[in-house]
This record gives sequence, structure tokens and C-alpha cells, in this order.
Amino acid sequence: MSYLDLTDNQFNPKGFWDRPLESLNPPAVHELALFDQNGYDLTGLEQRYAEANLATAHAHREHRHAIKTPWFTQPERVEGAVLNHSLLFERKGYCGEALEQLECWAQANPLIYKIIRMRPKWGLDFSMDYADRAGNVFEVLHWEYDGFDYAEVAERKQQLEVKLAATDWDDAAASILKQKDQWHHLDFFAQSDWKCHYFGIVKERFKMVIWE
Repeated sequence: MSYLDLTDNQFNPKGFWDRPLESLNPPAVHELALFDQNGYDLTGLEQRYAEANLATAHAHREHRHAIKTPWFTQPERVEGAVLNHSLLFERKGYCGEALEQLECWAQANPLIYKIIRMRPKWGLDFSMDYADRAGNVFEVLHWEYDGFDYAEVAERKQQLEVKLAATDWDDAAASILKQKDQWHHLDFFAQSDWKCHYFGIVKERFKMVIWE
């Protein structure tokens, strides 16, 4: 059985925020701290723009916040194939009045160009683990895919949904465990390639630098 439920959540195709902040003061330096140039973690300034543009940034591991929504879900399990996480990510660029505001502030604080130069980005993240009472623990599949072209990532989402929803994850995990000698000694990227080949899916593509 797959034990997975596909949500109805979809990406927002809008790539840019255009609503400015209701503030006359340039952002403080700390609002640009911990800038994530190849992921989806939002700085404090980005979180403020998300709120102004009616988007919700959710807590994501300690200090991190991201525009994310569940992709697949799973009823709670303690053994066998257990979904670690499955998420749709977005990060926005800026246009209109929001961009004009940022460009004005950047004259006083050039760190703001980090925000100005961002490209819109969408991402898929699926992580299925395995654990059993014999002490076997491993990633069955951890697949991430990013892109700056909304249509391309949305199409990839549809393609993968068919494959992931139809997979019997307990059976797949048992099969992969039997073949442990073929992949366990490999490094991170080689293991990923091996498992993508096993499931017949496109290779991962992630950590794409967000600046123009």
C-alpha cells in the first residue's frame, strides 16, 4: 500500500510581490540576516513583504520561515515506510511599488539588493524514510526539485504525483533494503541517482542560486 494522501494544494503561479510595506524607514541590517541564496528560507524583510502581500510564511525548522504547503500527507505510522516530509515551496521576486520601495531603501542599505535581485522560484520536496523493529533505518527516497520556470515545475509536479501516489512504499523499501550492497557505500549524490533510477524518475535538481 502507498499509505499516502495527495493534497489539493497547488503552486501559486504569481512570481512577484508588488505591495509595498507601510513603512518609511529603511529595514534594519538584522532583517537581511541569514539570507538563503539557494533555498526557500525567508529573511525577516521577506516575511514582512509576505504579510503585506497576503501570503503566509510558516515556521520551518528553528529560525527558518518559508512559503510552503503540504504536498503529500500520511496517517501517523511508527514503522515501515514513514513519510518524513512532502512539501511545495515558493519564493517570490518583487515588482511594482514593492520593487520601487526596495530600490529606494537600497541606496542606504545595499544589502537590500540581495532581495531585489532574486528570481521567483518554486520547489518540490518529497522524503520517505524506513524504520523497522530490527533496527534498519534509511531513506527510501528523498527527492528535491527546484526551478525558476513555474510551468516547468508545475508539470514536473503532475508527473511525479502519478508515480509517487501509485508506489507501494513498504514493498519498495523492502526491495531497496535487499539491494543495500548496491547503494549504501555510495556518496550522497550517487545514492540519489541510484534511487531515482530505481523509481524511474528524473534526477534531483536543487540548491539553485536565486539571484539574477
